[in-house]
Amino acid sequence: MSEHDCPSERHSAHAEPQQAGYGFNTRQIHAGERVNPAAGERIAPIALTAGYRFDSFADARDRFAGEADGLVYSRSRNPSTAFAERRIANLEGGVEAITVSSGQAAITAALLTVVQAGERFVSTASIYSGTRTLFGRTFARFGIGVDYVWDPTDDAAWDAAIGPDTRAIYTETIPNPLCDLVDIEHLARVAERHRLPLIVDNTIGTPYLIRPAELGAHVVVHSATKFLSGHGAAVSGVIVDAGTFDWAGAAHEYPLITRGPRPGAPSLLDRFPATAYARAAREQVVNDIGPALSPLNAFLLHQGVETLSLRMDRHVANARAIAEWLSGHPAIDGVAYAGLPDSPHYGLAQRRYPGGPGSVFAATVRGGAAGAARFLDGLRLISHMTGIGDVRSMALHPGTTTHLGFSEELRLRLGITPGLIRLSIGTEDAADLIADLDRALSAC
Repeated sequence: MSEHDCPSERHSAHAEPQQAGYGFNTRQIHAGERVNPAAGERIAPIALTAGYRFDSFADARDRFAGEADGLVYSRSRNPSTAFAERRIANLEGGVEAITVSSGQAAITAALLTVVQAGERFVSTASIYSGTRTLFGRTFARFGIGVDYVWDPTDDAAWDAAIGPDTRAIYTETIPNPLCDLVDIEHLARVAERHRLPLIVDNTIGTPYLIRPAELGAHVVVHSATKFLSGHGAAVSGVIVDAGTFDWAGAAHEYPLITRGPRPGAPSLLDRFPATAYARAAREQVVNDIGPALSPLNAFLLHQGVETLSLRMDRHVANARAIAEWLSGHPAIDGVAYAGLPDSPHYGLAQRRYPGGPGSVFAATVRGGAAGAARFLDGLRLISHMTGIGDVRSMALHPGTTTHLGFSEELRLRLGITPGLIRLSIGTEDAADLIADLDRALSAC
């Protein structure tokens, strides 16, 4: 466990369920628990405190130096966030996790830990639009460049995109919104060949459907606002360090990890070889920039995780039923869902996603943007709103919302056509959702 657990948690007489011996359903409920013997509360409390008292002058010095247990300030960690971190790290199979204020903050911190001004990273082209905007706008202002690979199965394209200034590879397990799955194991081989860390966004996949660390990913990020929480009540993000990348043998130096803070001082890799990346991300990026997750939102996050598997089973079953129904509707020109046999990603879905390829996919309404508008205006049960991963089903028109800032040429190359609708299928009764879709499509 992390060296920053608070003393009252460390002295529990009850052991935490670890990876060995317990199944996923058990661990999503119990992993990360620390029973406080003084109070004995069954549910982890919300720790509303900004700071923590030190035991002594020496204790304060040692905590700041990372040589002693104990919390320092809630900008870097709080008992409530620590609980959520332990649980999610356990489920993803990582050595440590860092919670932050949003998924965008998680992506930003994860990459800034390994990429700095004047350097670049390579990403699959089909990713969440907000991530593309982050890379093309804010990262560009930081002096960090990105190169895109349009066909993630093409080794030659990866080799051509990766240059001497490339410091990482980035991708998503289930890209949003086209459900065009990425073979993480294949990208892990690319990363290994070039001795680069592989960072994977597993927001839509969740550790219930796929665990990228088991397939060779080195860092996993989530917009925990979405499926991990599931309730849509709070925004949060998380970074998970798999603890598997060989930083000493990497193709390049990673200063935050491999250099000491001053000449002659040991690096984080020297001091904490198993969790050096997580230490650098928490102490030198998240702590500096300050995207702290509030204790309340951390509490809501780990409460949501407790029902993850139950919700995902229902999400996927509903998504499959609705995708099949839509694919036969006369007002629908196409459905992009990897769970359908006619999808080019169906084979990969069968191999890597035995529990199903998530519940976010796209459908093209006949009649272009006008048809999409009539369809969205006709919905009554399904919420017309931004967001995915809620227990409530949602629909959105990417061309005039999430992808509005892209050129028409880029939108079309990304597959965002005028009639395309993104659907995030929730956990309602499938028959009720189909009835709502049928009513809305009758206007198209």
